[in-house]
Amino acid sequence: MVSRYVWRGADFGESAAVQPALTFAFGNFEAGAWGSYSVSASGAGANENDLWASYTVSTDNGASFSLGFTDYYFPAPDAEHGFRNADAHTLELSLGFTGPESFPVSLYGGMLVYNDDDSSVYLEAGLPVSAIEGVDLGLVAGMVTGASGFYGTEGAGLINVGVSAGSEVEITDSFALPVSVSWIVNPDADRSFLVFGVSLVP
Repeated sequence: MVSRYVWRGADFGESAAVQPALTFAFGNFEAGAWGSYSVSASGAGANENDLWASYTVSTDNGASFSLGFTDYYFPAPDAEHGFRNADAHTLELSLGFTGPESFPVSLYGGMLVYNDDDSSVYLEAGLPVSAIEGVDLGLVAGMVTGASGFYGTEGAGLINVGVSAGSEVEITDSFALPVSVSWIVNPDADRSFLVFGVSLVP
């Protein structure tokens, strides 16, 4: 559950959202469904229900490479096309890299492959920061390489710069509640966000 659904520098729904997930793992292969649903009726146009899959290969030094696929689907109440219509879906192929403990940078590249008006590429780099005991800090920067209706850019631009902090609030001796706060800036759109999130799955 998040106070705002901000994805790659864009606010979806302008309201708090509930975000369920279902994941299956089979060795190096994972697949699942993920959704985001606005708690406000006025934000229902940004509701989202994605299907995704990824295959990850790890190296001896702890680094990993992944190949992924995501089907973005937005089930707005007044959507022009239903789930079975191909025009209701936007597909993305992605490559990811996560470095070993000695170099824990993460790199991501995603390209839209089924969108009549858009074949933009999104690039992102992330870096965990060990600065405070008991708190997971992370830095992120993401950009689009060209004009994109999907991301709302007129050309190449930096759209997602932020810092996040995550920790666990101990409820009982055997249960802790994961919480997070993220400060996000979209330089291209000239907007900033402060997002609070809490998860019911440790």
